[in-house]
Amino acid sequence: MIVPWQSLDPDTLQNLLEEFVSRDGTDYGEQELSLAQKADQIRLKLISGEALLLFSESTGQCNIVPRERLPEFDH
Repeated sequence: MIVPWQSLDPDTLQNLLEEFVSRDGTDYGEQELSLAQKADQIRLKLISGEALLLFSESTGQCNIVPRERLPEFDH
């Protein structure tokens, strides 16, 4: 299920962004960025609609995915 990022409490969204960008395998290129910088990059992708926040009811987990990976939601 897609969760509108705007519906989250700001602190909850920040925690979710920080958890997401600190996962193993998340690549931000050759330049080292701080946790806050990485979270800001993902926040901008959510704001612009380039990324979507998904919640799996079966696992109880949230994930952030590029919109292009979900063509059924590409408007």
